[in-house]
Amino acid sequence: MNTAPALVVGLGCQRGCDVDTLLDLFNTTLKAHGIDRQRISALASIDRKQAEPGLLALAKLLNLPLRFFSAEQLMAYTSRLSHKSAAAYAHTGCHGVAESAALALAEQLGQLPATLLITRQKIARATFALACTG
Repeated sequence: MNTAPALVVGLGCQRGCDVDTLLDLFNTTLKAHGIDRQRISALASIDRKQAEPGLLALAKLLNLPLRFFSAEQLMAYTSRLSHKSAAAYAHTGCHGVAESAALALAEQLGQLPATLLITRQKIARATFALACTG
């Protein structure tokens, strides 16, 4: 039985955000927190981003599964977010994509309650969060 915690990165991005921007945010944030990128189990986002070229390219480049959740599924995590964005809600129907997607997938993979290890990190065109179980 694998007891290693599930480490999941949640990502949000503006339409057309390129893979280099997402990769830089991914690498910079993990490095700043001393986390080896090999420890990441999967990527998560909102289902509205299923065809977003930058996200799909990042998952392929990192060789990680990318899972998507509906706004309704992500709304269940609103009370656990470090930041509730009115702009995110207006565009997506949930109060935060990166954090809620990370929590949702970490709990799905780990079969345990998840916590945010890295809260929302925002750059001009994208957001990053890291959740873990265990």
